[in-house]
Order: sequence, then structure tokens, then C-alpha cells
Amino acid sequence: MSASPSSLRLGFIALNDSAPLVVARERGLFERHGVRVELVREPSWANLRDKVHAGLLDGAQMLAPMPIAASLGIDGPVAPMVAPMSLGLNGNAITVSNALFERLRRADPAALADRTRTAHALRSVVLADRERGGPPLRFGVVFPYSAHYYELLYWAASAGIDPFRDLEISVVPPVFMAEALRRGRLDGYCVGEPWNQVAVEEGVGRAVISKCDIWNHSPEKVLAFTREGAERRPEPVRAVVRALIEAARWVDEDENRREAAAMIAAAPYVDAPVSVVARGLLGRPRLGDRVVDLPDFHVFHRHAATFPWISHAMWFMTQMIRWGQVEKPFALRPAASEVYRTDLYADAAREVSEPMPEVDSKVEGEHAEPWWLEDASEPIAMGPDRFLDGRVFDPDDIVTHLEQSPVTRLRLRLDDLATWNP
Repeated sequence: MSASPSSLRLGFIALNDSAPLVVARERGLFERHGVRVELVREPSWANLRDKVHAGLLDGAQMLAPMPIAASLGIDGPVAPMVAPMSLGLNGNAITVSNALFERLRRADPAALADRTRTAHALRSVVLADRERGGPPLRFGVVFPYSAHYYELLYWAASAGIDPFRDLEISVVPPVFMAEALRRGRLDGYCVGEPWNQVAVEEGVGRAVISKCDIWNHSPEKVLAFTREGAERRPEPVRAVVRALIEAARWVDEDENRREAAAMIAAAPYVDAPVSVVARGLLGRPRLGDRVVDLPDFHVFHRHAATFPWISHAMWFMTQMIRWGQVEKPFALRPAASEVYRTDLYADAAREVSEPMPEVDSKVEGEHAEPWWLEDASEPIAMGPDRFLDGRVFDPDDIVTHLEQSPVTRLRLRLDDLATWNP
């Protein structure tokens, strides 16, 4: 555990979106805000979770749904956690093997050429495999309670694929994804960068769709602590949040992105070629057959990216319900508010003059273009937030729906997808 009240051990995974933590460490921002931080790289999300629960780590970069699952007790024993800030938006992609990519091209070249319709090409392959009695395609995700898992399922279901019948989904740590593709153990995966572009660089796979295309400007990682740890040491937690807000500001300045790529590519952190790490950070990933211009491929500070939106937490909760991970009913908004702590964020953000939303929830998916959040301490420029299938997620409507028709367990059939798909 921590050596003194002013020091913390924070876990992270070797990913581009560890950038705020790495930058805060390398630029001395933690110390500037009065806390000593040791960053500890973990090989997998399960390792990181277990060490935070056991007190071997004081806190960590976590997948945005992880502290929710822990607090609900659906990922082992109930372990209340809090997330006082988001660590960024976007940053993932779905990559397939070269062999599967060629099958997709032959099956439906028009769909494969349109990232928003790539799942329709996959459906053609799935139907052909089903007709000949072939095994399901094997896809990897990084953790069962992850944006990656829900994005993969959402993508597949958007084309009428039943992911539980037509796909075999397994958990693979991010750093091993490309190797699993190389060895033929996976046909595809959803992961954060740089591990999609690593597969592309090594010639073992093709990235076919980005997180921006599935749900643009959607949450990816959060900073998380056990509730008991955050309550016991509030000032070090605030200091870390302050430092990470400042780090996120720095990373989101275009002129700093190459320097940030060099920092996080180093051996203690991501340990990957700088050129590959930079593709995502510079918004120039290779998707399909070409390099595309996606300036918001990684967002760390712009568009209120550090704010822990309750509506984000509620969307993850509805996906847990939708895909059968929740067995007992619970009240969505109170449960979300206990984990995504906008009050803790506000305490720290005010001290670094960070513009803040004055609401904790918003309708997700209704903006096809950039927009302005007026309900804030000052207007905040926001990014498009459309879902792949054009749906809109209104937290108030979902709460009303569940109150009128309580759901205890949903493992949806294909004909259910259109009737309950928040």
C-alpha cells in the first residue's frame, strides 16, 4: 500500500488511452498538485481489478463499465467503487484477420467499403457458415464488462447477427490480441490502440470499423478507486484528478500529440513503435484499405471528455441488462450516481478552472454534427454522438420503461433486438 498519505500507486494497461496518466507522471503534474504517484503496468484487466480490490493498488485506469460491474456485484462479490473522472472518449476499433477480411470483401464489397455497414458483410459470412454447418467465428474482447464487449455486440446485432449463436467470444488481454490473430486463434477482436494498428503494421489483420463509427464520442476509460479508499483519502484523490485534467488538456493540444506518442510508446508504458502509437493519437489510423482522417479518434479533454456523465454509466447498465449480465433488478440512476461521482469531479475541477457541465446526464445519440452544451459554467463545444444504427438513448425514457416493465434478465433473441435496444 501507499508509503505515506501523499503517495498513491495507480494501475494502468499498455494502451494509448493511458496517455493522461503517463503525461501527468512524465511532466511532473502529480507532484505539482501535491501527490506522489507510482504507475504500475498490469498485464490484464482482471489483474488490475484484483489488485485494486485487494488494496495492492490505490486506484487505476479502468474500463468505463468495470467499477459499475464491481459495485453491482455482477463481477464477483459486491465491491463498491467510485469513478471521479473519465479518462477519454473513443479510441477503439474492430480488427479482423486477413482471411476473414477477404471473405467479407467477397461476400459484400459494398458493405465492407462503408464502415457503418461492415457488420452486414459479416452477416453474409455468418449465414454462409451456418448453412454449411461451420463453427462460429471467434472474436476477442478485453473483458466481459467493457465498452469493447458492448461495442462488438452492438455492431453485430445492428446487422441482425445473434452474437451468442453466431460468434464465439473470448477474453484476451490487449497486448496479446495481434498475436492471437497471427496464430489463427481469433478471427477478429475489438481492442483499444495501438493493438489494432499493430496488427495492421505486422500484416496480420485489417481494422474495419472504429469506435467513432459505433457510438461517436462515447466513453472508454475512467479513473477508479474503491469507495472506501476515496473516502479515506479525499485530498490525494482530488490531487490526482486535478493533475489528470491538466494532463488531458495538454494531450489534446495538436502540437503536443507527437510528444505524447513518444512518451507513452516508451518501454515502461505501452512499449510499441512510436509510429504505430502515433497513428491513433494523430487521428490517422488505417481502416480497411486506406488511412482515414479521424481527428477525434482519441479525445482526452475536448467535448467535456473528462466529465463522468451519469448517462454514460446508465447506457452501460442497460447493455448489461440487454445482454444478460444482470440477474436482479436495480434502480439505474441511483446506482449510476453512486459510481460515477460528478461531485468528486467538481471539487477538483473548480480548483483548476475547468469548465463544467451543470447537468449530470444528457440524451445520447441525437447529434450528427458538433454542438454546444449551454447547461455549463460556460458553453462547452461538444462532438457528434450518433450511434451506428441511428438510435437515441434518453436516460429518462429508459428509467420510465424499466419502471413500467421491470427486466430481471435479458438474453435477447434476434426478434427482440428491435423491441428493447436502448
